[in-house]
Amino acid sequence: MTHVAMIEDDTEMAELIGEYLARHNVKVTNFETPDLGLSALRSETFDLLILDLSLPDIDGLEVCRMVREYSDIPIIISSARSDISDKSACFYMGADDYMPKPYESQELLLRIHSVLRRYRKEPVSEKKKAVFEYSLERQEVRKNGELLHLTNAEFEIMAYFIKRSGFALSREEIITNVEAINYESSIKSIDVMIGRLRAKIEEDPKRPHFIISLRGIGYKLINE
Repeated sequence: MTHVAMIEDDTEMAELIGEYLARHNVKVTNFETPDLGLSALRSETFDLLILDLSLPDIDGLEVCRMVREYSDIPIIISSARSDISDKSACFYMGADDYMPKPYESQELLLRIHSVLRRYRKEPVSEKKKAVFEYSLERQEVRKNGELLHLTNAEFEIMAYFIKRSGFALSREEIITNVEAINYESSIKSIDVMIGRLRAKIEEDPKRPHFIISLRGIGYKLINE
């Protein structure tokens, strides 16, 4: 059975979702406050976290950031906040999916299965060690443990690439999700920044191994 942690202060909603998911072999344990949820996530094992944004005491974005400091558990954001800046911030903090309220429980079940399929595609024991790692708290990116000397914009681009490693990223998505880049920046400026990053991380920038160009789409980071 899949065991899901939920941090949601709307207990009626949490109960309804829990009852539906239980009929589909998904057990939900809800925590009404961030403190309770964070404590449980540190001491218990869950397959996935469903996280509300508008929580008492600690905003859900901060909770997401705190969880990502010590766990790679899949996170689905469940929120009535629909502003694009909130959505962008959630993905930047490490969320895997975003569901605007209200939504059907059946759709949530489908999203849970979809996210878990991505996480379970490769057994943990067989995963290769990532080449690149980043720390938001220290504003650092390391390649095989060695610190890279990056500008603020380069750091944010690399952090976003690492978080979305293996996924195709359009230039528009990069502009939208990297705060250090002005939204009015041209597509060409993204290509220039990628060129500078390649010069710092690739053995041969003209034949990149890590940041791959995808014709007609954008770029993809190979983090292994």
